[in-house]
Amino acid sequence: MVDAGDLTEALRRAGVSGVDDSVLARSLYSSDASLYRVAPMAVAVPREVGELPAILAVCREYGVPLTMRGAGTSIAGNAVGPGVVVDVSRHLNRVLEIDPDAGTALVEPGVVQSELHAVAGRDGLRFGPDPSTRNRATLGGMIGNNACGSRALGYGRTSDNVLGLDVVTGSGERLRLGAMPSPTTGDPLLDSLRALAGDHLALLRTEFGRFTRQVSGYSLEHLLPEHQFDVPRALVGSEGTLALTLGARLRMVREAPAQLLVVLGYDSMAHAADAVPALLPHHPVACEGLDARITDVVRNRRGPHAVPPLPRGSGWLLVELAGDDPGELAAVARRVVADSGALDSMVVADAARAAALWRIREDGSGLAARTEAGEPAHAGWEDAAVPPERLGTYLREFEALMGEHRLTGVPYGHFGDGCVHIRIDFPLDRPGGTTVFRDFLYDAAALAARHGGSVSGEHGDGRARSELLSHMYSPEALALCGRVKGLFDPDDVLNPGVIVRPAPVTADLRVPRSLSRAELPLAFAYGENRGDLSRAVHRCTGVGKCRADSGGVMCPSYQATREEKDSTRGRARVLQDAVSGHLGSDPWRSSALHDVLDLCLSCKGCASDCPTGVDMAAYKAEALHQRYRRRLRPRSHYALGWLPRWTRLVGRSSFLTRLANRALSSLRPFVAWSAGIDARRGLPSFAPVPFRRWFASRRVVGAGDRGEVVLFVDSFTDGFSPEVGRATVAVLEDAGYRVAVTSEPVCCGITWISTGQLDGARAQLRRTVAALLPHVRRGALVVGMEPSCTGVLRADAAELLSGSEADAAREVASATRTLAEVLTATEGWVAPDLGDVSGFAQPHCHHHAVMGWEADASLLRDAGADVRRIGGCCGLAGNFGVEKGHHDVSVAVAGQQLLPAVGETSADGVVLADGFSCRTQLRDLTDRRGEHLAELLARHLPRR
Repeated sequence: MVDAGDLTEALRRAGVSGVDDSVLARSLYSSDASLYRVAPMAVAVPREVGELPAILAVCREYGVPLTMRGAGTSIAGNAVGPGVVVDVSRHLNRVLEIDPDAGTALVEPGVVQSELHAVAGRDGLRFGPDPSTRNRATLGGMIGNNACGSRALGYGRTSDNVLGLDVVTGSGERLRLGAMPSPTTGDPLLDSLRALAGDHLALLRTEFGRFTRQVSGYSLEHLLPEHQFDVPRALVGSEGTLALTLGARLRMVREAPAQLLVVLGYDSMAHAADAVPALLPHHPVACEGLDARITDVVRNRRGPHAVPPLPRGSGWLLVELAGDDPGELAAVARRVVADSGALDSMVVADAARAAALWRIREDGSGLAARTEAGEPAHAGWEDAAVPPERLGTYLREFEALMGEHRLTGVPYGHFGDGCVHIRIDFPLDRPGGTTVFRDFLYDAAALAARHGGSVSGEHGDGRARSELLSHMYSPEALALCGRVKGLFDPDDVLNPGVIVRPAPVTADLRVPRSLSRAELPLAFAYGENRGDLSRAVHRCTGVGKCRADSGGVMCPSYQATREEKDSTRGRARVLQDAVSGHLGSDPWRSSALHDVLDLCLSCKGCASDCPTGVDMAAYKAEALHQRYRRRLRPRSHYALGWLPRWTRLVGRSSFLTRLANRALSSLRPFVAWSAGIDARRGLPSFAPVPFRRWFASRRVVGAGDRGEVVLFVDSFTDGFSPEVGRATVAVLEDAGYRVAVTSEPVCCGITWISTGQLDGARAQLRRTVAALLPHVRRGALVVGMEPSCTGVLRADAAELLSGSEADAAREVASATRTLAEVLTATEGWVAPDLGDVSGFAQPHCHHHAVMGWEADASLLRDAGADVRRIGGCCGLAGNFGVEKGHHDVSVAVAGQQLLPAVGETSADGVVLADGFSCRTQLRDLTDRRGEHLAELLARHLPRR
């Protein structure tokens, strides 16, 4: 058996950079977006493509498997392996050349497709195939899987757009194939391959390439003489089992200037599928199918606004047309409608409306990874395809097969190509679940084969479907694939167990280990996961949206470091290993878990931005709670975690306030050290007059004809930013409300939660809910001023409390509002004129994740303000950014969007930041002052 230490040392001696065999690295790379877990011996993250042959040479010498990995978004299990996993996404991501005249690009394998588009877009070019993961999928991975996407109908598959490849075969031979500089000629391997193809022409013509989405197995049809023995295209889709890609020459396309979207409604999805063959002669760019199940998922999870009006029916086709002449395109759209046989239709020319309709498909595909009951819906049988003329019949029989196996899922897909996507609620965490999984896959493969279909239509075979290839290929065809594998990789080093000599579909399944509260007394309820942390962390399917620069909040630290360990997915993978027993008997104290959670900002962005609703902030709080339970904690947990206590203590008298501020000023280095604060951070001053003291001394203004609202006076507003509270009172009273506060100070416990002191957080929340409940039952709304605290009342409180206390917390949550939510729902209220206001807004992450910022955007827009919302996180995130060891990442996160926005905003422009953390970050890193929405509105109120 090969020793991991010897292997990594040999890789380093060979000049390979970034070799890591730590528990953390092996855990991070043990899974991709599939159902499989295979822990590697080591992970290599090369800095130059020249290191790839060196890695292969070491693996061949030691007889160790080598698996290539891009973004790790493979849902078939073809990016995990037991030997060395090579991550090319970190450094091998250069666009080497764009040739606008020839319409080509030369790229390294780790280039993300959307990043290629950003470069090529300057010349009006793009890569045709567009998988849903295009903002994190690498070109090497797309070549490995023969990726397609919605618009492959118009622009072709990846294999249709690869002109040349620079590869190293499994035997270590360098081949430059097709349109590459100095192409290889007269090579014995290629001569042997040509001879092998020549001996099996009939087999190649009858079993391979029978329709466009036959992606399963090797694409050996490209070796036919009539296809000019196109070896680069034949290697596309081989899933890293034949050669390593060092570079690729790609065909680029120019997108047509005019687009129209035709939406067609039918009685059912199967009826929609029946109509597809009649539409294909009109040459649509895309033809997608969906039904009411996916629109219901989006509506239930994202709200009614997320589903725009659709034509009458329960199944729909989204047919995209593209061309140069808008008039001709409109005529084609009319012919499409006429030939569609649809119940109802609409033609959409407006790009924003079309994008909203496409978003149903894109959002639904991620949201469908959870059933309505909260159960996981798995990949495994995810992208089968049949010839389009067989699609309607296939769908009806497939739905019947699901019923026979008592399984459910939400189908949708690329109907123009006959490809159907679905995630299915296989009962993998229950006794006999693995058998149900296997039996269904066998029956589903047989069904697809009966219709002349392919078990994979664009994602590859991997571990999920390679064993099923015998259903669609003859023994002679499979033997031919094996002989091709033998030519390129005679020692079976490259991704063994995939396509050729496959592993069983049930081998290495990543099955959640269900933990009862008796085994692990958890603090959070985890909502629909019923208090089971294993179920909660296994929500992560690994599709990697957290690695994408998608304009949302998730995941700030990954955007700053680009390290897999700092992605939401990376953290979820290590947590999955922790609860599954792979990190030892006391996983909470493992260095791997500490390292992967250390740079989590607890921003909660993943709770809203992750398609499956992973809430890493809650999981981190739980992990810290378990790690330090009945143990001494870091200093910052006492200083920052107990900040509300110190604030209340200091705010008892003006003398204590002055004394504390003097100490913060004169003893700053000592205070920072003792509190675990980075010395580069400023220390805020306590307000001379806390908000509650000001409120108690004021004269009540107005009768409050609209009724009572009770302010949730958080510790930050009370002790540090009372001006925000005073402005909130002014705005609410001007709107006709009678403003009250609780008789005693209250706290949501956010600082206890973020430092994992969950017993303390529960104690705070019990008192807070008890104080607010009488106001709520009298009909008052609770108005939060600090977004993080408002978010706790709206979401976390009921998760941390139980029984009748949780019921009371839910009652308070239902009455809790942001200021913008109250004002926009106030009938007859007219916002002050903000027509002279311009600038940008940095929504607090918890505001974005829990409450949503739509009410604020609507209020500002209706008031005439020109305020641009920026995405991302400010980088401070409560205690995170001030703790020692986090400063550089905190600043790097701010540098993603906040600091550039400051630089682009004029000196008199507004910088809107409701969060105390966001305003603190602005104060520390810029010369600009952040302003709360209440302050902006208050200073524009008309004088009475």
